[in-house]
Amino acid sequence: MGRDYNRTVEITALYEISKLLGSSLNLRSNLRGVMRILAEYLDMKRGTVALRSNNEVSIVAAHGMSEEEIRRGRYRLGEGIIGRVAKLGSPIVIPNIGNEPLFLNKTGTRKMIKKENIAFLCVPVKFKNETLGVLSVDRLFSSRDISFEEDLRLLKIIASLIAHTIKLQMDIEKEREALLEEKESLRQQLKGKYKVENIIGQSDRMQEVFEAIHRVSPSKANVLLRGESGTGKELVAKAIHYMSLRVKGPFIKFNCASIPEGLLESELFGHEKGAFTGAMSGRKGRFELADGGTIFLDEIGDLPLTLQPKILRVLQEKEFERVGGEKTIKVDVRLIAATSRNLEELVSNGRFREDLYYRLNVVPIFIPSLKERREDIPILMDYFLKKYNEENGRTVTVRPDILNVFMDYEWPGNVRELENTIERLVVMSGSKVITKSDLPLNIRDQSIKSRYGIHVKDALPSTIEDIEKTKISDALENSGWVQAKAAKVLGITPRQIGYKIKKYNIREA
Repeated sequence: MGRDYNRTVEITALYEISKLLGSSLNLRSNLRGVMRILAEYLDMKRGTVALRSNNEVSIVAAHGMSEEEIRRGRYRLGEGIIGRVAKLGSPIVIPNIGNEPLFLNKTGTRKMIKKENIAFLCVPVKFKNETLGVLSVDRLFSSRDISFEEDLRLLKIIASLIAHTIKLQMDIEKEREALLEEKESLRQQLKGKYKVENIIGQSDRMQEVFEAIHRVSPSKANVLLRGESGTGKELVAKAIHYMSLRVKGPFIKFNCASIPEGLLESELFGHEKGAFTGAMSGRKGRFELADGGTIFLDEIGDLPLTLQPKILRVLQEKEFERVGGEKTIKVDVRLIAATSRNLEELVSNGRFREDLYYRLNVVPIFIPSLKERREDIPILMDYFLKKYNEENGRTVTVRPDILNVFMDYEWPGNVRELENTIERLVVMSGSKVITKSDLPLNIRDQSIKSRYGIHVKDALPSTIEDIEKTKISDALENSGWVQAKAAKVLGITPRQIGYKIKKYNIREA
């Protein structure tokens, strides 16, 4: 009956230990719980779990010992009973520690070691052939009839459970460290990619922008980026973030003009479960996701008037409520806003709150359009040409006269349009050299009009000679300056094209 009872108690203890070890990822807390269960179910008076680190074994969890005694429990490999078990990876049973010279009593727990008559059992905590630590327990002779074989069998099972838990924790920690390293690596790459030195521009206007970025980045001030669409406002916002003290925090971007008005509040501030039809679960908004970092609100001028007070409250009080929620959420975010619209006009028309305008306009930075920084076009061309050649495995070059066309063009889409144009030319070009005939019609036509002062509204008969001269020049260039071939393309005779060349004084560039 006693044996069956003991077996039931052991099984119950093992079940409780298994359940405890799988309950959380707090290893030290779990190991302390294991010691507590052993004391409660198996009459253990003292016990320790020591973990190995390099050439040392240190107690991390114990029962029947003070914190000071636990701190003293450190052993070199091979030192004392615990050190020997950690080094050899084999159990050791000491029937009476009072008669064992190897027992060091480093913790000072046993005050009357010669008189206590204590048995000491020590088993390795092993995963496969790797010794991760040591499990040790005391038993008083008077507690029950001791069967060391039974005790060792049970302790080995418990040590195996602990070993699997430790190994799982180690694997999780390694994965966590790898993820942190990867995150840091990506952060450094982004920091390098979006630092101000990687924003292309040598013009005086862009140097002013760079100086402003350097000045404002370390501060806590809100920033308002002003400029036409396609000028690179997002690049500037990222440069400010990655050069700021918030670099380790998130950078969250949001375009206020890209989401229907009915969904804007939920996107920015999140919603609670059941806040509206289809809200099957709660969701964080952009401001909550940006906590500790920077939020970039593009096209802030398109923000509905009804939402503007909530944005103002976040900037002033650093708090808000989710849609359908009552709990006030605190956030610490830096706001960088951008707009291509005239905010002052919107304020005067009552379509943008004046108090929000002043909150946003703490540090305005004006990003010039491409036509205001034409001297940057050559280096931008070279950069995009290299980029899309590498991406597409090509070696496309452009004729020198293409630069003149690009310099004449107005670029209403700014740098974004220039980049898209270069990508299209690289991808679609049938040869390795891009000529004027490869250019989009809108760029060729506007270049012609710009060069000769021709505008659609005044394209009168007096401009026919200018157009004729340009057509002949283009035909000659595309025909390799073979007059007969150019004449055939134009539908005129070689004699006629010779006359026109002489008349307009057309010469090969």
